[in-house]
Formats: sequence, structure tokens, C-alpha cells
Amino acid sequence: MTQTSPNPFLNLDYEPALELLGDDYFDEVSAAEFPQHILRFRNDQLLPKLGLNPESVHDSHFIEAFGKFQGIRPFLALRYHGYQFGEYNPFLGDGRGFLYGQVRGIDGQLYDFGTKGSGRTPYSRNGDGRLTLKGGIREVLAAEALHYLGVDTSRCLSLVETGEALWRGDEPSPTRSSVMVRMSRSHIRFGTFERLRYIQRRDLMHTLLDRVIDCYYPEVANSENRYVEFYAALVKRVAKLVAQWMAAGFCHGVLNTDNMSITGESFDYGPYAFIPTYNPLFTAAYFDYGGRYSYGNQPYICRLNLEMLQVSLSMVIPLSELEKGLALFDEYYYIYYHQLMMNKLGFDNLSTPESKELLEKTIEILKETEIGYHDFFFELSQQFNYGWREDSSLILENLKLPKADWENWRRLYHQTLNQLPVDEMKKIGDRLRYYNPKTALLRPAIESVWEPIAYEDNWEPFYDLVRRLQAKE
Repeated sequence: MTQTSPNPFLNLDYEPALELLGDDYFDEVSAAEFPQHILRFRNDQLLPKLGLNPESVHDSHFIEAFGKFQGIRPFLALRYHGYQFGEYNPFLGDGRGFLYGQVRGIDGQLYDFGTKGSGRTPYSRNGDGRLTLKGGIREVLAAEALHYLGVDTSRCLSLVETGEALWRGDEPSPTRSSVMVRMSRSHIRFGTFERLRYIQRRDLMHTLLDRVIDCYYPEVANSENRYVEFYAALVKRVAKLVAQWMAAGFCHGVLNTDNMSITGESFDYGPYAFIPTYNPLFTAAYFDYGGRYSYGNQPYICRLNLEMLQVSLSMVIPLSELEKGLALFDEYYYIYYHQLMMNKLGFDNLSTPESKELLEKTIEILKETEIGYHDFFFELSQQFNYGWREDSSLILENLKLPKADWENWRRLYHQTLNQLPVDEMKKIGDRLRYYNPKTALLRPAIESVWEPIAYEDNWEPFYDLVRRLQAKE
């Protein structure tokens, strides 16, 4: 692309990977015009991935590209359907956002810039197409927290306050408005394929599958059974993702199929929450009265969503082959979850009977005592010392422990330590500190940064929290 603008975002080499599929998949839309543009967040950590030097990108460049939306066209509102709380909804689609553009990163991967809060589209229904400022702040925080906890996630590139007063029934109104740009691998959803089955377009299903595989599953692109292997790879990615959520103590909140990415990446955060204690029944969304999307239900729901996707993909893939791919979900999930929890306990690739028993006992203790989930692992990292190998009574000796079978837990942890060489102890301490940061994004932490913004327009606590999340402090 010939450089015609001093704005580095407008000079990126945008690829029309989705646009070239044709307008059966999207509608061209325009961005809203806002009365105000204040850049509240810019993610300089993403810019090098785009080949950009943060020092050469000014705030005005973010505002011009991602607040005023000048210079790049067309904007595409994607069409999709989805199962929402188990009920099929054919009246969905990008209702307050659009695909701004697609860019190849310096790592060779294709990335989407997608907006949220950029105005009405044909799928807005009765909505205004806007995003509350608090909603934008919450997504910035969720994405950064998850990324630095090792979770595959989209991230926010920018957040611009837009100067409108919004009325929302679930929070004090009027409230401030914003527009956000999210950078992710893809905005294609499970629901994108579900729509194609609904309208009975096998041809469009083939076209979309081929593009998805070529862009996001190159490891199977040259296979004779590329469709079958794509689904098997998707199953593995989703199993890994939900294991990451569970180990991080994260509850997405609304795992409808239109909120499931075809690349196996978490995105589109709404009423998410990090669990304060280990409680499988913990539910993030206030409107999830039956607990369908509770913390403990997430592996089941993700597997169910993959199963429902089979109905659509069976238009072009034999159902028996899809079922074979899904049959491995539980095994993948357990392998990933066990590994991640072992990391949080300080160990590397342990898969011994003792390590399995230790994990089971850890979960039992966390559930029984209601000790803080994140506090427990942080204290484990802070109190670690080499004496644990010799004397099990020293393990967490300075933590006031709720009544439970701690002696048995200490015995198991001690046994696991002593199965490893002495020189492994330093690595255990390093892992404990790496995988268990002090700062946990619990709801009080979010409210503690929102209140200064809401009442004093003081953004320093927010920026400090972002810094601590990124620094894993």
C-alpha cells in the first residue's frame, strides 16, 4: 500500500481476507460520528507486533483511526446467528461494531481490528450501537489480565471516550460512552457457520471453511482431510482455552455460541468475573438465573457448543468424523488443566499418580475452606523456601489456614517435591512466582478504579492497575 498519510495505522498493509469472500457474509456500514474524542487507553505493547514503534505513534493517530474512523474503508458488520442460553436466535450479527480491517503481524499471522461501540448497524435491533465507558474499561482489564495469566485472548488496542450520555437499565444512567478497538485472531464465530446452515447455503459453508483453514489452521491446509482435521484441531484449541480459564479462576459469563471464536480464542467479554473462592456454582452474569454459564460448568458448555457446531458443519463434513474429533475433548481438557494447575503449584510437566492426587486434594481444600483462590496460590509463591523439601510442617506455616485436612495436603506436596532432584527447587520457586501474581482482577479491584473515574475523572488508579497486571505484580 502506498503511504499517503502520516498516520502509521492508515499505512498498514490491510488484507481483505474476509472482504474478498463477498457480501453474503457481511454488510458494509458506517461509523457513528461522536461529539468528543479522548484517548483513554492505548496498548503500546501490541504495536511492535504490527511492526510499529510506539514512540512514533501519537495519541492523535489513535483518535484519527479508531475514534474518528478516517482513512480506511469499507467497514464490515458480520452476519451470524447463535444459541443463546440454549435457544437458537437467527436475529443476531454485529450490532454495535464492525470489522475495521485485517493486518498481517510481523509473526506472519493475520489479525483483525474489530470495533465495539462504533454505532448502529442492520443488526442493532433496538440498541443504540454504543458502548459504555465502564464496559470498555472492563474489557481492557479482562484482556490484559488474561493475557498475562497465559490465556489465549483478544486484547484491546485502544479505548476512546466519545462524549455521549448513554441510558442503561443495569447501571446508573446516564453513563459515559466509549468506542473500543479489539485486536484478535478472528471475529468469525461458531454462529457464523450456524447462520449458513440456517439459510441452507452449503456453497458458502465450503467457502468460509476454506478461508478459515487457510488463514488460521495452516497446519491442516494441505491435508486431504482438511475439514475433518480442522474440526479436530478446533476441539483441541477450545479444550485448551477452557482449561486456561479454569486454572486462571475466570468465569466468562455468557458462553453463547455467538461468543465462541472459530480460532479458539477468548473474546467479547461482558459480565465476566474472576472467582474470589473456588466455587463451581459461581455465576458471573446476574441474569444467568439457572447458572448455565457458571464457573464449574464452562468445560461442559464449551464441549456442548462444539457439539452444536457439528449440526452446521455436518453439511460438508461426515457427522461420524466430527464425533470422533469431539470424543477427545475431555482427554485434552484434563491434560491441559492438570498441566496448568501443576504450574500454579510450582511444578513443570508432572503426570504421576501423586501429582494427580495432589491436584485433587488441592481442589478439595480450596472448595472446603473457601480460602481465597488467588490468595492461596500467591501465598504459596511468597512463602516458598528450600526447607519445604526437608520438613513438610514448614509448608505455608505462616498462613492462617481454615480448618481442613492440611496435614494430608502438606504430605502430598512434600512427597511431590521429593520426587524431583534437589536442583529443581529453584525452578519451583521461580514457577510459583511466575504463575501466581499478587494482583487479581476481582470485582472490588474493578470498582476501585471505576469510582475515581466516575466521580473525579481520575484515571491514575486505572493506569496503575493495568501496569500491575502487565507486570504480573
